[in-house]
Amino acid sequence: MAPKRKRAADNTNGVVNGDALPNRRSSARTITTAAAAVNPDKNEEVIDAPNALRASPDSDVNEDIVPGVVKKEEGAGDESPLSQALDVVEPPKKKAKAIKTSGKSKAEQNGVDLEAPVKIARGKKAIKTEDEDAQQSTAAATPAKKPKKEADGGFDPEAGGEEEVNEEEVKEALSRPPPVNSAYLPLPWTGRLGFACLNTYLRNSNPPVFSSRTCRIQSILEHRHPLQDPSQPEHPTKNRPDRSKPADVELGQRYVESLCLANVKDIAKTVRWNDRYNIRFFRLSSEMFPFASHPEYGYKLAPFATEALAEAGKVIAELGHRVTTHPGQFTQLGSPRKPVIDNAIRDLDYHDEMLSLLKLPEQQNRDAVMILHMGGMFEGKQETLDRFRANYANLSQGVKNRLVLENDDMGWSVHDLLPICEELNIPFVLDFHHHNIVFDADQIREGTKDIMELYPRIKATWDRKRITQKMHYSEPTPAAITPRQRRKHNPRVATLPPCPPDMDLMIEAKDKEQAVFELMRAFKLPGFNKINDVLPYVRNDDNKAALAVMNKKKKKAEKPEPELIPEEDVGMGGPEGRVYWPPGMEEWLRPKKREVKKKDPGEKSTEQKKKEAAELYAAKEAEKRIKDEPASEHDSDVDATPATKKAKAAMRAKQKAVKTTEPKETTKAPPKKGRAKKQPQSVPTPSSSDDMEGDELRLDDDEDGPPVPAIKTEGSRKGGRRSAKAKVNYSVDD
Repeated sequence: MAPKRKRAADNTNGVVNGDALPNRRSSARTITTAAAAVNPDKNEEVIDAPNALRASPDSDVNEDIVPGVVKKEEGAGDESPLSQALDVVEPPKKKAKAIKTSGKSKAEQNGVDLEAPVKIARGKKAIKTEDEDAQQSTAAATPAKKPKKEADGGFDPEAGGEEEVNEEEVKEALSRPPPVNSAYLPLPWTGRLGFACLNTYLRNSNPPVFSSRTCRIQSILEHRHPLQDPSQPEHPTKNRPDRSKPADVELGQRYVESLCLANVKDIAKTVRWNDRYNIRFFRLSSEMFPFASHPEYGYKLAPFATEALAEAGKVIAELGHRVTTHPGQFTQLGSPRKPVIDNAIRDLDYHDEMLSLLKLPEQQNRDAVMILHMGGMFEGKQETLDRFRANYANLSQGVKNRLVLENDDMGWSVHDLLPICEELNIPFVLDFHHHNIVFDADQIREGTKDIMELYPRIKATWDRKRITQKMHYSEPTPAAITPRQRRKHNPRVATLPPCPPDMDLMIEAKDKEQAVFELMRAFKLPGFNKINDVLPYVRNDDNKAALAVMNKKKKKAEKPEPELIPEEDVGMGGPEGRVYWPPGMEEWLRPKKREVKKKDPGEKSTEQKKKEAAELYAAKEAEKRIKDEPASEHDSDVDATPATKKAKAAMRAKQKAVKTTEPKETTKAPPKKGRAKKQPQSVPTPSSSDDMEGDELRLDDDEDGPPVPAIKTEGSRKGGRRSAKAKVNYSVDD
C-alpha cells in the first residue's frame, strides 16, 4: 500500500499539467483526484462556460459567468477593466423597445439599449451620456457591466436564438439592392483552413482537451488559503482550501498558474489533432492565461510558462501550422478615457508576450498576428481615428509588429479602416460577413464581387511587413433579414469566398472544426477522405470504459485486463477517423443520457401503492380475526386496544389448537383390596370408517369442548346400538 500512496502524492504534477492519463496499471481514482483542480467537469471553481471558449470580439467572453460579490478594496477600482469583475451592477433602466427577442442575449436581458449601434451604422453621430461612456470604459471580463454597444454588450453572433424586429426594420432591409456575388471559387484549394479557439470533438473527450480554462477572482482569493490537507491533491469536496488558515498570495498565484499550464499543455494535443485532419490554422484563446492583464491580479507569463509555451511552439513549428490571437472586444485604442487605453495596452502586451514565448521560427513568428477591432465611436469617426493614431504611437514595437485591424459589423467598414492601415503600415484583414452588413452603398455594393476590386490594396498592407495574408469568413443564418439578425453566424458555412486559393482562411462559425469539415466534404478539399462520421454516443478513442473495468472492486480472474490506449492516441478519432458529427448532432459526442419516463399525473406513486396495499392487508386481517373469534369474546373486547385484541386472539387460538391436538388421558384409580369389581369393557380407538360419520357425543365434564366421535362397542357391532341420550363415563367405579 505504501507505493500506491506515494504514486498518488507524486501525481500532484497532474494538477499542473492537466488531465494526463495514468500509466496502464495506475488507478483512475488517483488521476481523477489529481486532475480535479483544473478539470471543469470535476471542479466547480474552474469556469468552462461556452462563451469562455471563444476569445473573439465577435462573442462575449465569459458572459455566462456570474461572479460573487467582493468588497471594493479587494479590487482595483475603476482603473481596470477587470477590477470590478466581481461587482454586482444594477442594469440600466432604459431598455430596447423595438426589439423583441425570443433568444435574448445577456445584454438584452440586462436592459442594454441596442438601438445606438444601428444609428452609428447609418452614419449618424451617437450622443453618449456620461453613464454610457462609463460603461464603455469598464472592459474585458466584466460580465455585469456591459457597454451600450451591442457588439460589446453581450451579443454573441455564434449563439442560438432568433430575433424578431419591427416592421420598419424589415421593410428597410428588404428595400436594399440585392447583393452582387462573384462566381469565382478558389479551386483547387492550396491554402490553410482554420477555426477559432475550441475544438468541439476534443472538448468532449475524456479527459477534455481545450485551452480556455478560466476562473473567478473569488476563486483566486479563496485559493490563497492552504488546503485542508496540503500533502494531498486538491479535491472539490474532500480537500478544499481552509479559510480558517492564514491567506498567502503565493498560493493563489499557484492556483492560477496551474490552470494556465493545463491550458498550454493542451495546445500541442489540439495542433496534432488538427494536423491529422489537414487543418493547419488555429486561433489561440485569449482565455489561456486568466486575468493576466489585470492591474491587480495580473502577472507575467515568464518564467513559469516559458518552458510550457516553448514546448507547444516546438510542435507548431514542426508541423508548419499558423497560430494567431484575437484580443477581446474591450481592447480599444480609440476611446477618450485613459483607463480604457491603459487596459488595452496592457492586454496587447500580454498577447504579444504569449506569442513571443512560443519561440516560433522567423516567418511563423511574423505570421502570429493579433487581430483588433477599432471598437466604439466616440464623438464621431474622425475623432476616434485621431485618438487611435496617437495611442498607436505609444505601443511597444513588438505589439506594432503583430497588430492587425479588421472591419466589424457595427460601424467600421473597409472604406473606414483601409486608409488608416495604409497610413500607419498596419495589415488589414477582410471579414466578408462583416462587410456584407456594414458597407458604403455609395461606393460599393453588398456582396463579394465589388469588394474584389480592393484586393490589391488589401494585400499590399500585408506584403509591406512580409506577413502572410489571412481573411475571415462566415455566413448569416438563412432566416436573417435585418442587419441585426444577420450578425448572428450560421453554425456552418456553405461555400468558399472568392479569395486566392492559397489564402489562410479563418472560418468563424459556432461548430468550429466541423464547419471546416463541411467545406472539405462539399468541395473535396485535401484531407476530406480522412474524415468519417462519429458513432452516436460512442467513443472508441478514450479509456473511460477500460478504466471502469480495471477499477472494479471485484474482478473476475478469468477475464483479461483491458488494454489502455496510449495517451498520445486518446481523443484522436481512432484508426477510422470518426470525428465528424452531422449538423445539430453535437450530443453524439457524449454518452447517451438515461431516459426518464414521464409519470402520468393520475398515476399513483410507488409509495402510495405500498401504503394502500398495507392498509388493505391490515383490513383483511382484522376482518378475518373477527370472523374467527366467538361473538361473546369479541363483544367483551370492544374497548380494548388493537394490541390487546391481537394478543387475546392469539392466546385463544393457541388454546384451541392445544385442545384439538392433545389426546384425552384417562386416569385409573388404584384397585382396592378385597373382592375386585368387574372392570368396564375397554374402549377401542375411534376409527375412520364410514359407519362413524355423523355420530358425535359430548363429554359431561367438557360441555364447551369440541365434539367427540361416537364410540362403537362390540355389542353395537352385533346389532345393538347405544341410546343417543346415553352418556359415556370413562371413570373407574369404586
